[in-house]
Amino acid sequence: MTAADTKPLDLSWDEVGPKPEPSLDSSPWDELDRRVRASISEVLNRAERQFSSTPLGRMDAVAAIPAFTRTAMALATEPNLALQVGTRYATGILRAWATAGARAVGAKVDGPVEEKRDKRFADPAWKDNAAFWLLRQEFELWEQALEDLVEGAPIEDALRVKVAFLTQAMVDAVAPTNSFATNPDAMRRAIETGGLSVMKGAQNFLHDLAENNGMPSQYRKGVYEVGKNLAVTPGKVVFRNDLMELIQYSPTTEQVFEIPLLFSPPWINKYYIMDLSPGRSLVQWAVDHGHTVFLISYRNPDESMRSVGMNDYLLNGPLTALDVIEEITGQQKVNLLGLCLGGTLTMISLTYLDAIGKDRINNATFLNTLTDFSQPGALGVFTDEVSVSKLEQQMNQTGFLPADNMAKTFNLMRGNDLIWNYVVNNWMKGEEPPAFDLLTWNADSTRMPAVMHAFYLRSCYLKNQLARGVMEIAGETLNMKSVDQDLYFLAAEQDHIAPWRSSYKGALIPTGNVRFVLSNSGHIAGIVNPPNPKSKHWAADLDELPENPDEWLAAATMKPITWWEDWATWISQRAGGKITPPPMGSESHPPLSDAPGTYVFGK
Repeated sequence: MTAADTKPLDLSWDEVGPKPEPSLDSSPWDELDRRVRASISEVLNRAERQFSSTPLGRMDAVAAIPAFTRTAMALATEPNLALQVGTRYATGILRAWATAGARAVGAKVDGPVEEKRDKRFADPAWKDNAAFWLLRQEFELWEQALEDLVEGAPIEDALRVKVAFLTQAMVDAVAPTNSFATNPDAMRRAIETGGLSVMKGAQNFLHDLAENNGMPSQYRKGVYEVGKNLAVTPGKVVFRNDLMELIQYSPTTEQVFEIPLLFSPPWINKYYIMDLSPGRSLVQWAVDHGHTVFLISYRNPDESMRSVGMNDYLLNGPLTALDVIEEITGQQKVNLLGLCLGGTLTMISLTYLDAIGKDRINNATFLNTLTDFSQPGALGVFTDEVSVSKLEQQMNQTGFLPADNMAKTFNLMRGNDLIWNYVVNNWMKGEEPPAFDLLTWNADSTRMPAVMHAFYLRSCYLKNQLARGVMEIAGETLNMKSVDQDLYFLAAEQDHIAPWRSSYKGALIPTGNVRFVLSNSGHIAGIVNPPNPKSKHWAADLDELPENPDEWLAAATMKPITWWEDWATWISQRAGGKITPPPMGSESHPPLSDAPGTYVFGK
């Protein structure tokens, strides 16, 4: 596919702007209006196609410039909207200035904007100092005005989501807290340290510029290391092929459940999000609760794996693992647990086995997983037609999606927490980044094979084939409605990658008994959720899930414990009786090395 073949967006300029109502008695002015719109549409669509082939157009991976251009042109057709928003903004600014004057002489007067709870503005100066208070009011008035313009613009919903996300990202980037001159906390820190924080911050900036591609470091290196204090649950690699290593973990109980448990991790990052530091490892939790645990550790793809597709991940990943587990344990069925993309592959595995008439999975657990991609949330901004087409062009040249591409996408989706927070702390206040196991794992990114990733984006995000029952894998058409096993769906209330209501939609499709549980926190912290005072989850004991996720939430009860405990109870009732632990490996599959294996170290 060439750049010239790439359609900038999935709608034409004819769809932008208010259209005149059709009338049987159309006037010459209506006909003139129609012709002018058609001419403008033709010219601008041609301009977008030409722009997409330019160096700047190729760099614009998410078609931000055309999206903003379309929105601006649409707003030009609604001058009243711009006038109303502008008037509210000007009125708010005048009121803010007047209020700031009153606050400067000690009055306690509220401003035009009700200040939201925002940790960026936690410093007392943002309330107590009239100048800083005014600066925040001006910022939030401007932010609200942009939101109102995007919300009111006569554009398609898909375009609105993209522009809203990109607008918010730009607003966050220019927040007053991101500048030393308008950050009271950073200035106070400089005074307290006699300027040493400024010097240290400059050193951190230059280091990140040279060593971290200009991005602020999120974690302190050398504190957490794989094999040292990450991925240290004892086990053996009992199988290895060109795609994955299969790890079997050593039992810690005298007896184990009869049915083994297979972990299916995502291959967007390394597997050890499931086996993080001691005390924070879901793998260790499952082992200590009497499960014979196996886990897939995928190889980090390189150019030689450019043609590896989803078929290969299915057949040489979970399905091969099922064969190895059966040979070692003698059990024909396995309980399967998948996380994120590994959860999507778990559903693909269930539907594929149904399609070929094999009953090898006893039950399945899905952690923060999308199986219905009709409402992908913010990630949809990066997975529309133009973005996918440009990614395909990039991957066709290299054979893979570079590791930092996905990492930057996820960071941008939570820019305040994963970018600007560290700009302030590391570069402006001169602090060292924290030592944190989650962020160490988050930075350990992996590549994605070109064929597999293109298939995943197109079949799932663009066409939603799995939920529609039309996805074809390894010669079979997959139907989620055929899945009748007991299923456990875990979602997180603040998940920005797999929004919980979108995950809920996928849970409605299978015909088996489904338990849906909502955890606190986000995509990863909602999963790495060992027992702690902040843990909580919501669950509802219902015979059937209601169609509306908010109806489920209204019926759910909040429980002040981690979902790990709820899941341990659920799966223990579906794991068979207790038996003596099986051997570590077998004659056909002898242990090859100690866990965590070799693939996890692949760079």
